[in-house]
Amino acid sequence: MFFSFFLKIGCKGTKKFRVKLLTVRVFCCFSLFTIHFSCFFRNFALKNGSHMTQQEVITSVQNPRIKQLLALQQKSSDRRKSKRFVVEGQRELQHCIDAGLQIDTVFYCPEMVPQFNVQFSAFNFQLTTVSSYVYSKIAYRGSTEGIIAIVHPPKSSLADLEEKEKGLFVILERVEKPGNLGAILRSADAAGVTAVIVCDPLTDLYNPNLIRSSIGAIFTVPTVACTSAECIAWLKQQGIQILTAQLQDSSAYYDIDMRRPTAIVMGTESTGLTPIWREAANAHIRIPMLGKLDSLNVSVSAAILMYEAVRQRTIMSKG
Repeated sequence: MFFSFFLKIGCKGTKKFRVKLLTVRVFCCFSLFTIHFSCFFRNFALKNGSHMTQQEVITSVQNPRIKQLLALQQKSSDRRKSKRFVVEGQRELQHCIDAGLQIDTVFYCPEMVPQFNVQFSAFNFQLTTVSSYVYSKIAYRGSTEGIIAIVHPPKSSLADLEEKEKGLFVILERVEKPGNLGAILRSADAAGVTAVIVCDPLTDLYNPNLIRSSIGAIFTVPTVACTSAECIAWLKQQGIQILTAQLQDSSAYYDIDMRRPTAIVMGTESTGLTPIWREAANAHIRIPMLGKLDSLNVSVSAAILMYEAVRQRTIMSKG
């Protein structure tokens, strides 16, 4: 109505008056547009109960905050002590946010990120700009879109795992290579696994190599670390069958029913599973080896077994 009134007057006025009136109308429209979007982003931030703050540009690797970041990247003891870890890349950071993790600080390089993604702006963290030189020194991998963040890990335990009628769990005992664990997490995400449980871990769950190889699946798949004894007690309490992958005294994996709640247990490539798991198992399974070698990479084996469970359950649901 307000603009209709101006339109009617403008039609009756002189040409000079109409030009001035048009200028006023454009200014009013622009002002209302600006106010609307300012309120939108303000409400979006308030809805999430947080905000971000930006500080100075860091140009030296001797800056205390850069030293802290590098220490978190390189030392698992620092990660455990401070209860923080480092994540690189916009995709990985988005996975952290989607998982509800608390973001401490985001370092970004304007030369690589001309416009910082607005979807991150509603969260309470410090936004710190670094020079391209500093970023080249702190980047763990080549192409990470100019974003590195310090994040608080989730507080997770067996009690936090979601109970599902046909849950599928992957248990990893003493897996020591971050790359293998990351690859297994990636497959677990693809197969819709309920959770991955790492027993008696020999690697840090937030090792940069693990995060990189999982491409963020460490944040999309519920992951818990505990002892083997604790895990076995929990699985039996939940009525979940335990299938251990081993060569000795075992059946072909496709001959075992995986349609009920199931835990697939994998050990290290060099020594396999410890006796505690062999004795606790409901069944022992193996992947037939038809060549001259006697084993597969643990991440490959895990993927085969996960998708056998998916195959059996898909057939059952169609039947």
